[in-house]
Amino acid sequence: MFYELATLSGPLLQLTQIDAAAQDWMAGAVAGTVLGRWRTDIGQLGSVLVLRQFERESDLGEERRRALLDGDPFGVRGLATSVTQESYQGFPFLPAATPRKAGGIYEFRTYRLTVGGLPATLAGWKAAIEPAREYTDHLVINMFALDGRPRILHIWGFESLEQRRELRERHYAAGTWPPKGGPENIAQASSVIALSNPGSPLS
Repeated sequence: MFYELATLSGPLLQLTQIDAAAQDWMAGAVAGTVLGRWRTDIGQLGSVLVLRQFERESDLGEERRRALLDGDPFGVRGLATSVTQESYQGFPFLPAATPRKAGGIYEFRTYRLTVGGLPATLAGWKAAIEPAREYTDHLVINMFALDGRPRILHIWGFESLEQRRELRERHYAAGTWPPKGGPENIAQASSVIALSNPGSPLS
């Protein structure tokens, strides 16, 4: 599967309007399914995040062109201060992301990779998923970028930050996490905590 993460940034008091406008605009999409809509809460503030899924890369590209050629992409002109769209492909050994209740608190972790670091990263993750199953059951999706700097984006869902902390500490102590060969190929890492917007399929 292929995915797009759109980041719609604007004033904090206008995020509800930005989210509503984006929903209306995406209703006219030529392809793609909305999987989740969030508002950032820790890290980069003032953004609505939208994750969409596409069966074919060509479908993603067609929808991207629709946004680029629209005078009001996502319907947020005059509301948002910036719109960023990123294209991804899901890790081949992971199931596609599906709508579900995953706790309501989501972490978006982006790892910019070293040159040529993706193959080793994929291999490490593939080997680590099952041994760390109690933790990786909270993984919504992991994807590698198809545009921009080489990077991966993994999205996790938790019931609380305490649950996240406890799971990570336990698996770090057991040596089942992080994936072997993963940290060695990270050039830069960032994390954002976001909350589900009302009606988000991933909630």
